[in-house]
Amino acid sequence: MTRIRLRHLHADGHAFTWRAAITHVRGTSDCHRAVLVRVWGPAGKTGCVLRADLISTAGPSPWGYCATDGSYPTSGHVRALIDHALAHGWDPARRGGEFTLSERAHPALVLDGFLLTDRLWDPDAADPTPRVIAVRGGHGR
Repeated sequence: MTRIRLRHLHADGHAFTWRAAITHVRGTSDCHRAVLVRVWGPAGKTGCVLRADLISTAGPSPWGYCATDGSYPTSGHVRALIDHALAHGWDPARRGGEFTLSERAHPALVLDGFLLTDRLWDPDAADPTPRVIAVRGGHGR
């Protein structure tokens, strides 16, 4: 069983706990490293969790490989997610529920090295490959 490490972050006088789990997401012509970020506020795991599913915009992997880059969110990335979520209605003190930063609802949210993706929970969501290539400056495979 893989142990998931919980990390802690203090922002604006509040303590947040977060974790990130690595997986991958397939596009129609590429495969991307994905990182599932979950953040809890002062109420802990009984509070409203912040959900953000990210895909890496790092350079393409060798053909046949998936999710092989070493991208991992920093506390700065998580702080940006928290700030954005708080500005858009997340109440981390609320008991239960989930606040999702989705690609559809927050298309302008771009972090250095990452984009939001809905593809992990919605198989009909937009193909992430064109967005990743656009962020790379048009340099795909």
